[in-house]
Amino acid sequence: MAYVIGLDIGTTSTIGILIELPERVVGLASRPVTLSSPHHGWAEEDPAEWWENVQAITQELLAIEGTDPADVGAVGVTGMLPAVVLLDEEGNVLRPSIQQSDGRSGREVEAMRRERDEAEFIAKAGNGINQQLVTAKLRWIEKHEQEVFSRIATVLGSYDFINFKLTGKRAVEQNWALEAGFVDVSRGELDDDLIGWAHLPAGAIPPKIASHEVLGGLTEEAAALTGLQAGTPVVGGAADMVASAFGAGVQEAGDVLLKFGGAVDILTATDKVRPDPRLFLDYHLIPGLFMPNGCMSTGGSALNWFIASFAGREQLAAEAEDISVYRYLDRLAENRPAGAEGVVILPYLLGEKTPIHDPDARGLISGLTLSHDIGHLWRALLESYAYALRHHIDVLNDMGLETTRFLVSDGGAQSAIWMQIVADVLQQPVHCLTGHPGSCLGVAWTAAMGAGLVDDWAGVSAFVGQGPTITPDAANKTVYDEAYARFRSLYQPHA
Repeated sequence: MAYVIGLDIGTTSTIGILIELPERVVGLASRPVTLSSPHHGWAEEDPAEWWENVQAITQELLAIEGTDPADVGAVGVTGMLPAVVLLDEEGNVLRPSIQQSDGRSGREVEAMRRERDEAEFIAKAGNGINQQLVTAKLRWIEKHEQEVFSRIATVLGSYDFINFKLTGKRAVEQNWALEAGFVDVSRGELDDDLIGWAHLPAGAIPPKIASHEVLGGLTEEAAALTGLQAGTPVVGGAADMVASAFGAGVQEAGDVLLKFGGAVDILTATDKVRPDPRLFLDYHLIPGLFMPNGCMSTGGSALNWFIASFAGREQLAAEAEDISVYRYLDRLAENRPAGAEGVVILPYLLGEKTPIHDPDARGLISGLTLSHDIGHLWRALLESYAYALRHHIDVLNDMGLETTRFLVSDGGAQSAIWMQIVADVLQQPVHCLTGHPGSCLGVAWTAAMGAGLVDDWAGVSAFVGQGPTITPDAANKTVYDEAYARFRSLYQPHA
């Protein structure tokens, strides 16, 4: 028997999966993660908490069926992208991680845009000049935390840090390096000029490693802490959204994953390098392919905020009926017409990433009157993310990329009304998945490939079932076309 462990260093939780090859999920385990926002726009976490979670999760996974650690053939780690973890010479963490959703470096981005021609930068680095770049975050640290900046010996991502704790080796996975802005995309190599733009000392960005490449084996210390066997191979890892899309079945041009988690993401596959400032460009896990993608700043996090802020009465009503407050609000939304009777929301509640890249963008409710109620607002909020996805699809099509098969995953995909709204706004069928545990599965299969335990990338599909297909209601096309046009008109960038 051959087993593989996949670990997901997520924003709100750390998740682990134990799979038995070729197609069985043995079990899942998770631990919560604390997200800190000490100032407006900040998003930070404690990497030590991730490592503590990993230790507990691996031991729990092994205990599910009494798995012998010697039978675990590989470990893969995925995580949010691109988090920034700073180490000193001894490998100590210098400060809390700066998360991918952190919005503190707007001024640094403005300065960077004045320094370089953005079109030339995009052609070289594959991504635009925006707050996703690690360079912008490092420049903020250089300006505001000079003592910390002076002690930087290594810059890592979230899953790179866990790999370091597991193997003792410092490396950055290829997608972290690409989205960080340190890779010359035409050569596929780290670029001294791009790294130097972050004012980093020599060697602060360690070697780049492919997702499926074996980084090293577990150290004796890591083995003792995790319950795994020393020497167990650990691969380079994967960006969480890329691993999730791969596991969901995005493996050919035209495949699109709509991912409804704490943030809403959209990802597709292509064999063409087509950098565009409106979206992000990542490597696919399958060598030779790329994965253009968009990531919004919010999604499920905004729904949670709405409930906490405005739906106290609905929470009590849901408890009385012994259903979730999400299902209760969905039921209200089902009884409101398409278009929410004129209410349109801009969901830019934490600024916005793609495709507008505006950390100063703000949320907005348009068309609200005394005749509307919380059911209209909930429906309008669900519709707002469908409009935002349509905006992304317009961009992908404008780039010359196909978007022909739409898959949906993560927690929000369990909402039947939300998925019907998405199908209606896009006027495309959306295919639900069953049994897709998320990013941890994709990186587990990547580890299996890298360690030579399997030899077919498409084999990951055996773990994920096909759920219902939701077909669009043609009767709602006109109202949603008009509402989408209003949605696009509401956002006005700052001068």
